[in-house]
Amino acid sequence: NETSFSKNYISLEISGRDLADLSFVDLPGLIASVGQGGNVQDIELVKDLVVSYIEKPSCLILLTVACESSFRSPPDFENQGAHHLAKQFDPEGARTVGVLTKPDRIPRGEEESWARLLRNEREPLANNWYCVRQPSSDMVKQGIKWGEARRLEEEYFSRTQPWRSLNSLHKTFLGTGNLTERLSVILAELIAKRLPEIQKDLYEALQQTEKEISDLPPEPSSNPLGEMLKVVDEFKKELAQRIEGTPGEDGILQNIRPHTATFRRSIRATAPKFMPWERRDAHRHTPPQITFLLNEEEGNIKKFQDYEDEEEGNTETFQDYEDEDDGSDDNAVDDTSKTYGRDDGQSADGASELANVVCVDEVLQRAEMRVQSRTRELPDHYPFVVQKMYIAEFVQNWRKPTFHLFDAIYHILKTDISKVVHRHFARIGRGGAKQSVLMIMHEHLDKAATRSRERLDWLLQLESSPATFNTHYYFDYKNKFLAFYKACRHNENAAQKIWTTKQKGVNEAIAALSAIGIHVQPVDLPKLLPSDPMDPALNVMASVRAYFQVAYKRFVDEVPNAIDTEAVRGLINGLDQALRDGLQLTGADARDRCATMLQEPPSIATKRQELNVKLERLKDARIELMRLSV
Repeated sequence: NETSFSKNYISLEISGRDLADLSFVDLPGLIASVGQGGNVQDIELVKDLVVSYIEKPSCLILLTVACESSFRSPPDFENQGAHHLAKQFDPEGARTVGVLTKPDRIPRGEEESWARLLRNEREPLANNWYCVRQPSSDMVKQGIKWGEARRLEEEYFSRTQPWRSLNSLHKTFLGTGNLTERLSVILAELIAKRLPEIQKDLYEALQQTEKEISDLPPEPSSNPLGEMLKVVDEFKKELAQRIEGTPGEDGILQNIRPHTATFRRSIRATAPKFMPWERRDAHRHTPPQITFLLNEEEGNIKKFQDYEDEEEGNTETFQDYEDEDDGSDDNAVDDTSKTYGRDDGQSADGASELANVVCVDEVLQRAEMRVQSRTRELPDHYPFVVQKMYIAEFVQNWRKPTFHLFDAIYHILKTDISKVVHRHFARIGRGGAKQSVLMIMHEHLDKAATRSRERLDWLLQLESSPATFNTHYYFDYKNKFLAFYKACRHNENAAQKIWTTKQKGVNEAIAALSAIGIHVQPVDLPKLLPSDPMDPALNVMASVRAYFQVAYKRFVDEVPNAIDTEAVRGLINGLDQALRDGLQLTGADARDRCATMLQEPPSIATKRQELNVKLERLKDARIELMRLSV
């Protein structure tokens, strides 16, 4: 289907010394119906097109009527669509000028009817009616000049009735020259009235155009190599700042911190789950709080043990470990806790909890199974291999949370790098520079990640061989846990009271011993208990549990530090060389390669050119308005 009308237009600029500074828009005439094969929608399309122009307060409306009507009087303007729209959008007629065309086609005998219209005696308009006669189609084809056309027009009105009989006043409404002069005056008056509004609109249009230009990507530099080096340096500077630490919630370190806190909890949750009672009696006992760990675990009261479901990866907290980093509640890391296991403070039922603990008789039995490993030890001594077995069991559970932490940090780094690359390179060229830098950075990050993984494997291997030079803390923990286990076996209440301040009985016992020259601390009181056949097993339990306290605290510091050194801070190492080599910023062809990367898309170049032309027009208009304001 062919389109009969379109909102697009053809612009024709005519310049000359004697031409008025006006813009004419030749609109199609309103239509009331369409012929066979026509489109009914054309009726509204033409009307909307006309309205889009005449509704503007700065637009003059030329109500054009051809003098070739077959009627003996001018048409009924009240029923004409054009006249109706003109009155609707210019009710006072201040912008409407009537124009009669083709006066040489007036039927004989009807001249006076049209003359009355010109004299404003019928259908009067505030700006009067004008009559013009343009060259015929043949004259135009033959290339008639403007001056010749105006001379022929003037001769026609001076020789033809009824125009030659008009008085001098009405003759000023004849001819294209008089019409354009009048239009210029009317337009100047409209502009004068609307000058403040026009100035405001012009100022807003200037601001909007300048903003659109500033929103475009930077214009390609005449020094592409220098420009690319500048952008690369700015990118490295921001990335280095973010790695070192920036304020705000979206910083790299702020995003890493919750994962590190969850990692610490996950490692702590692998603590050996010893019970100082035999399996058959375990369900009858209620473990007291381990209050001597209170200060070490950031002030949160702990239950006796915590139990981890190793198959599901969820931690059932019989010992309720909270966040040891800063005393904040778990809500601060809810979105990351699911990475390593549940830490919700909920206890499973007693049966499921006890299924995961190691009771004292099971420790003794395991030690007895290793009795063949003895060499020259005494009967109450068991080889170190027993403790090493339990230590190896909790150390092997450290691998999963360790690499979960690493994966989380790797994802944070990769995401943050992509954002920084986008900020610096997305507006450059056709997108090739951004993609190249992304590939270079991802490769550089992967190399740092490989070094970090190797370092973590080394740390895990190191922890598989139990050792510590922190003997003071190891023996301090061992004595406390041994006293705690022995007191629990004797009396659960006694175990609770020993580590609770201001217990009258405990203080009296210490005072009585001091009176006979024996100076002790509350932790030493369980040593006064009679010997227990489970003492060797209790000693193994205390030794393993004490070593865990020393080793886990060491490990939860070493792992984040290793990742930070190799993958986070290590990302800056060799970065400058990686970018220069990857982008090929050195060598004889470096300038041409940079020019290619900085070359902007044709659509952006075209838009920039259009906006610059528009800006110049607006600036010229501002100068003209300033002249009118003087």
